Amino acid sequence: MKIIFKLFFKTIRAIVGPMLLLWEKISTPKGVVRPAEEQQKIDQQCQTMALYQFQTCPFCLKVRRTLRALSLNIDLRDAQHDAQYRAELLAGGGQVQVPCLRIVDTQGQYHWVYESALIIQYLRQRFD
Repeated sequence: MKIIFKLFFKTIRAIVGPMLLLWEKISTPKGVVRPAEEQQKIDQQCQTMALYQFQTCPFCLKVRRTLRALSLNIDLRDAQHDAQYRAELLAGGGQVQVPCLRIVDTQGQYHWVYESALIIQYLRQRFD
């Protein structure tokens, strides 16, 4: 029975996944256009962040749409297919849950923000 459930959900992901990615491409808003020096400052701030995500996770799609809408160049790390990123997420954040935004503050401390709504709220407050 367990094998049937696994096969069922794998099949669903194989069908729905590409549709979600297509929807993301079609519906992604254009990014904010900023003066070059302002965008450069924001890009420098974004270098201290990384988004751990799964490519077809609907909550990750929401966060990636926000990244594009705000023109944020944050490193995207695929914790589903890359064992190193998955291990970093587990070791640093304590759980393999996506999306997760890793933020390094000015003192070099790591902060791990889970939940798409909290990530989006943080990004909008900081960069909008």
